[in-house]
Amino acid sequence: MKNMPIKQTILVCAFLLLSIVNAGAEKFSMQAIPEQESIVRFAESFLGTPYVYSGNGERGFDCSGFVHYVYKNFGIEVPRISAAYSGFGQPVSLEDCQKGDIILFTGTNYSRSSVGHVGIIISDRGEPVRFIHSSSSRKNRGVTITDYHNSKYPRRYMGIRRP
Repeated sequence: MKNMPIKQTILVCAFLLLSIVNAGAEKFSMQAIPEQESIVRFAESFLGTPYVYSGNGERGFDCSGFVHYVYKNFGIEVPRISAAYSGFGQPVSLEDCQKGDIILFTGTNYSRSSVGHVGIIISDRGEPVRFIHSSSSRKNRGVTITDYHNSKYPRRYMGIRRP
């Protein structure tokens, strides 16, 4: 838990304590919670938060404001604007993506070849790709989870980055 923000450390300790209580001390093994899992849990705590243009706080988020807010909570610097993600981090293939990776899309104008929307992968490697993001769509407005393959996002796909 070295170099972890205090809020994150408290969450990890609370989870470990609950594990001891629920599993019984004799069955408990001291395994650390992977940071990716913690990032996903924290991101999911904002499900239903409204979409707010240029929003970057708990009252509402735009897509990059949401991703930035989540990662900032863990002391990880990521770009604040979606266009800056094209050269950020390590590129990862769709087949090799895992929880915590950042998925990139064009904006709603498909003809533009710049990143205009971002989200956080919440599925494990090898599982169907699902991501959490702050959507501006009328149908699923706000922080929501999307099944990549059963959506319109594949035609907007631009890549995946690992911070």
